[in-house]
Amino acid sequence: MNSPKRPQLLTIAGLARRRLFFASLCAGLAAVAAIGLLALSGWFLTAAALAGSAGVATAMAFNYLIPSAAIRLLAIVRTLSRYGERLLSHKVALEGMADLRGTLFDKLAAQDSRHAPDTSPGEASTRLIDDVEALEDLVIRQPARHAAIVSAVVSLALVAFGGWAALLFLAVMMVGLPVLFRRLSERLTRAPAEAAASALGDLRIRYIELAGSRAEIATYGLADRALAELEPIAERLDKARAGLFRAEALQGALLSIYGGVAVAGVLLLARESAPMVALAMLATASAVEAMGGLSRSLLRRASLEAGLRRIATLNALDAELQEPVAAAAAPLTLGARQFQPGARLAITGASGSGKTRVLLALAGMQQPLAALGVDHEPLDALPAWRLNSQFALSPQDAPMLIGTVADNLRLARSGVTEAEMWAALEVAQLDRRIRRSEQGLDTPVSEGGGILSGGERKRLSLARALLSGRPWLLLDEPSEGLDAATEAELVESLRGWLERTGSGLVLVSHRKAPLALCEEAVEVSELL
Repeated sequence: MNSPKRPQLLTIAGLARRRLFFASLCAGLAAVAAIGLLALSGWFLTAAALAGSAGVATAMAFNYLIPSAAIRLLAIVRTLSRYGERLLSHKVALEGMADLRGTLFDKLAAQDSRHAPDTSPGEASTRLIDDVEALEDLVIRQPARHAAIVSAVVSLALVAFGGWAALLFLAVMMVGLPVLFRRLSERLTRAPAEAAASALGDLRIRYIELAGSRAEIATYGLADRALAELEPIAERLDKARAGLFRAEALQGALLSIYGGVAVAGVLLLARESAPMVALAMLATASAVEAMGGLSRSLLRRASLEAGLRRIATLNALDAELQEPVAAAAAPLTLGARQFQPGARLAITGASGSGKTRVLLALAGMQQPLAALGVDHEPLDALPAWRLNSQFALSPQDAPMLIGTVADNLRLARSGVTEAEMWAALEVAQLDRRIRRSEQGLDTPVSEGGGILSGGERKRLSLARALLSGRPWLLLDEPSEGLDAATEAELVESLRGWLERTGSGLVLVSHRKAPLALCEEAVEVSELL
């Protein structure tokens, strides 16, 4: 597959072009003021020194008021313009990146997980955090790039007062500076930048995996082993970043040498009066400094090309999220057998034989299995939204949204009421536990469930699946972690709910009590 073209910053971020234009205008004005301030100061000091050495009469006749006032005015303009540029560019970048992150997240959420690109938690966080932060930095630097061009033009105009030879020399130096540093950036930073991005992504992915097992790591004293796994990746990251730092240091040294050569050349070639030569030299120094900012931006951009390509890949995804719609119950195909809506099936088989895989395939969360179908069509011919409109899954490892009990239940569908939440919690045998909490439905739930036990998280996940109102209910070990009495109450409560709603059930359970809900059994070996 061909890699996407280099993304256009403003196109990707959807930034406010007008405000960014004014930021660039402020940056250009600040650059002009800075060059004018430096050049005028050089001319003024040199002219004042010459006037003083020419005698008292000449010194008394020298008009220092107008240059002094102009210098102060330029200093004020430079300060205000830089403040305006910082304010506008940061506002545009922060707002634009917030919108961009939301857009990219929506596009990730809209993907069919069976065919989506790599969107593991570590990879997704790298793209949504680090890569977008890099783009934010480039956007903030964009007005400075425009200002660098303005600085070069103004500096050339001022150096012209020193003679055409000095002007031609500086023009060649200004054109050669970005070309030199672009090639330098590509040679020195591309490989370490891509290595750093790869190492950071690997480190984040492995860290997230280990963080998910933090309780086990602490219990069995495996912290040293976990750190040992992270250490080689961290060393790769440090080595790549060291390469980037060396490139930046080399650039700074070369820029200083380049500026010295440019100033020396203008000094040697200028043929006008001493004040004009001083003006031309200081204008040259200011121009090289401004173009150095452009060169550093080129270095920064070259080091972030991999991240920009990743953002472009995400941005190219289809953003249309097809919400599950209310649909008539469809018949289910499992192997050679057909089951009508409302059937209650148990998927049986030895531990590790693939029972959970069957449920995840029906829910559209894993690659479809050839032996499965819905409404007389194979799963791989159906889009994810069709499967979502038929199946509600309560998985074995119930993920929780960081928020409240109500927040987790609202994920089931839009518009769910508190009365419906309590009814679902009652069916799941969790209503009494939540009512005992002072905060009720606003009881906080953390990533790991917070104050909820493993069995309570399972039942909260079950209540969420019940609220979705889908024709088929997929349950994976629904009574795991429950005592026998609570399990019996849950089974009877689910039996009543299934009879009232006419919903179908596909169940996986190694415990006997929930299997009493099912009327038929399908051996998993028939489906894989």
